Amino acid sequence: MENQLTHEASAFINFRNYKFQDPRSHGYRWVDIKHLRIPAELGEAQELLAALIGHEQFRDDYAGGGVLPEGSRHGPYRLSLVTPDVYETVSREKSTHILWGWVNKFGDMPARLEADLQQEVFDRLAAAEHIYYLSGLGDEAIHDWGRVHEDFHEFVLIDRSAGRITLLVAADD
Repeated sequence: MENQLTHEASAFINFRNYKFQDPRSHGYRWVDIKHLRIPAELGEAQELLAALIGHEQFRDDYAGGGVLPEGSRHGPYRLSLVTPDVYETVSREKSTHILWGWVNKFGDMPARLEADLQQEVFDRLAAAEHIYYLSGLGDEAIHDWGRVHEDFHEFVLIDRSAGRITLLVAADD
């Protein structure tokens, strides 16, 4: 199924591009969003997660290196230890709670950032039919310099009606 997923679009929201009252409030945080088209003959969620993990867009260390087609890292984790079964099904409410908690970590945010996050992140969470949260990975899964991120939140959104799987990473560096 891996080669049936087609990278469709990406978006990147860098908190540094917004004017905060306190310039230190952005905390070097960002959200990376990757949309992949899934074929009409959809597989089960586990198959879709496996296809996503096998896709080259998943090989991103989220630390400035970008997508490395032959890479061995995914965010702070060793790619070989990221499997479909480490993803937890979460509700819209829980995913929204996790992300708003992270967003508001340093206090109020600029209105423009809130609007962009609503459109690119929270509206997509609301539309997703299934939401998965990367969890269950212990210290043994973290690669040699994987602790560069203080916070690393990853969600996979499956929207079968739109024919899309979205990889949403909210983190800092």
